[in-house]
Parts: sequence; structure tokens; C-alpha cells
Amino acid sequence: MKKNTTPSLLLMIVLVAFPQISETIYSPSLPDISAALGVSNSSVQLTLSIYFIGFALGVFCFGWLSDIIGRRPAMLSGLIIYGMGSLMCFYAESIELLLVSRFIQAFGAATGSIITQTILRESVSGTQRHAMFAQISAVIAFTPAVGPLIGGWVDQVLGFRAVFFSLVIMSALLFGYAFLKLPETTDVTQRKKVAILPVMKRMLSMPRVLAFGFLIGGINGVLFSYYAEAPFIFVEHFQLSPGVYGFLGIIVALASIIGAMFSKRLLTVYAPEKIIHIGCLVMTIGALLLTMICFLVTLPDTIMMILILITMFVMLLGAGMALPNCLSLALVKFHDVVGTAGAIFSLGYYLLVSLTTWGMSYLHNGSLVTMPLYFFVLSSGMWLLGKKYITKE
Repeated sequence: MKKNTTPSLLLMIVLVAFPQISETIYSPSLPDISAALGVSNSSVQLTLSIYFIGFALGVFCFGWLSDIIGRRPAMLSGLIIYGMGSLMCFYAESIELLLVSRFIQAFGAATGSIITQTILRESVSGTQRHAMFAQISAVIAFTPAVGPLIGGWVDQVLGFRAVFFSLVIMSALLFGYAFLKLPETTDVTQRKKVAILPVMKRMLSMPRVLAFGFLIGGINGVLFSYYAEAPFIFVEHFQLSPGVYGFLGIIVALASIIGAMFSKRLLTVYAPEKIIHIGCLVMTIGALLLTMICFLVTLPDTIMMILILITMFVMLLGAGMALPNCLSLALVKFHDVVGTAGAIFSLGYYLLVSLTTWGMSYLHNGSLVTMPLYFFVLSSGMWLLGKKYITKE
């Protein structure tokens, strides 16, 4: 039974942010995990790709389930599964078990993303919804940086297993907070069961919706491919400690935060579709500059690191401008089936995120140029796709 349609913004921010922290908190530990488990760097990077496969299936299952049993029970169930997966990561002694554990952890964590977005989409509309997604996107942009910062120092002081144990503690705190404060925001007794296939066919018939899916998946894929590759660039190539590397994430994340807030301000002047076009163009320019810089192998290491961070800042500034508007506009024609539509849509774009991060691990060869070239190809494709299909309706 529906009891309250106004969950607190703080609770929504916490629930939408924790999956991002879980994804990146152990990225500074990737070289240590590779050495401890006796596997290659590419193999340990697969723990990032498998996370998004589990996440994609999780958003589909929990989005659909929330329409049947309600938002609150679905959220609490996911948090329990997330805690179990985090505990399994802590005890994992092989790369195979770690991959399985990460899959389970991600499957449960997905509830934070899909159900929070569903609640926002069904609770607010219009410019207010665009603005709220901009605020949420700013937080989402910052939390991947919090992860490496915390994880880097925990790993440096206590080892990588302590990083996984910190996620076990976080899962217990999240469950307690949601159990006490999360209201039910939909009346499941008044909802009709929604058939999945008709909604899927409806989405597939709309090129604009598909374009939004590719843009959201591509932007997130670029972001998390950076977190997959960056530890090997800064920790192994430039010889930074995990703790120092963790601080670099804050510099990069500021770009996405500023982009999201700049997007919110631009909404008073431009249509959100126009802001998406500008954001994708800025991403492409940043990726091109990053590629050019990484070809300058004769530069001193300190200067090279600074230039890499500056050009990544430009790239993610564009991402921060485009992403919240894509999220806000993607499902405006599916308000009648928002839970199921959100589940299908999120399944698609998180599979794309997984494919993109897998591509980064597949291409990993220790060269500084590989990541920038990969990002330039992806960003250029997103800009062309948005220019063709994202138009004002």
C-alpha cells in the first residue's frame, strides 16, 4: 500500500551513490589483487566488467520486481544480496570466486540505481525532474572518486581485503538506514501487471530512446574504463602509491560535478537536447587532446600526468553536461510503465557499460596511447549518434 510519495533527497542520494563506490573503491588495489591471486592485469580488470553484467541483470530484475511487490521490499531485498556478495569478495581466494562474488554483489547493488531512478521519475516532472537528475548526477560523478580515495588508503594501510570488508560494513549501514527511512512510493494493489515484451518492442521502435541508451551506456563506459585502466597508468607506469592515486580521482570527478551543475544552469537558456549535443562535443575534443598528449612520450613524467588529468577533466566535463539530461529525457514517454521500462532500458545500457569496460581490458597492453584512442573513438561515435537522433520533441 502506498504510504508516502516524498522520500528524503539525502536517502535517495545515498542509495543511488553506493553502487558507484562499490565499483571503484578497490580500483587502486587492482595491481595488488593481480599479484596476490597470481593472475594477469587483464584478468583482474574483468572484475570490473563482470560487475556491470551482474548490475545489468540486477536493474532488470529489481525494476520489474518493484512493480509487483513495491519499491521498498525490492530495495531491501537487493541490499541483503549486496551484503552477501561483499562478504564473499572478502573471503575470495581465487580469481574465479572473486568474479562470482562481484557478480552477486553487483546484482544486489543494482537496486540502488534502478529503484531510486524509478522513484524520481514517478515523483517529479518537467524542469524540476531535469534539475533533480542534475543534482543526482553530480553526486554520482563524485562517488566514483570517493571510492578510490578511501580504497587507496585502506589498501595501503590494511591491505586489499580490508577494502572489501569496508563494503560489508557499508551494506549493513545501508540496510538499516533504508529499513528505517525508506517509504513505499507506489501502490502495488492498484497497478496492473505489465508484460515485458510489448514494452520492449515499444522501446525498440523508438530510435530516440535507443540513442539515449547508447549515450548513457557509452558515457558511463568511458568513465569506468578510466577507473579500470588508470591504476595501471598511475600506479605502475608513473609509480604513484595507491593512496596518492586515490586523490587523483577527486580531480577527475570534479569535472563531472562541474559539468552536471553547469548543465543545470544552462537549462534556463537551452533545451536539454542542445546541452547533450554540446556535452558530447566537449567529450570528443577532450579525448582528441588526450590522445595527442599521450603521443608526446618525451615529456617528463610530472608534466605528462598533469596534462593527462587536464584533458580527462575536459572529457568528463562534457560527460557531466550530457548525462543528466539523457537520464531525464530517456523514458518520458513511458510514465505508464516506468518501472518495467526502466528495468529494460537499464539492462541495455549497463550491458553496454560492461561491454565497454571489457573492451578496455581486452585492449590493455601497457601503452599510454591505448586508453585515449579508445575514448576518442567512443566519444566521436556518441557525438555523431546524438547529432543524428537526439532532437527536441
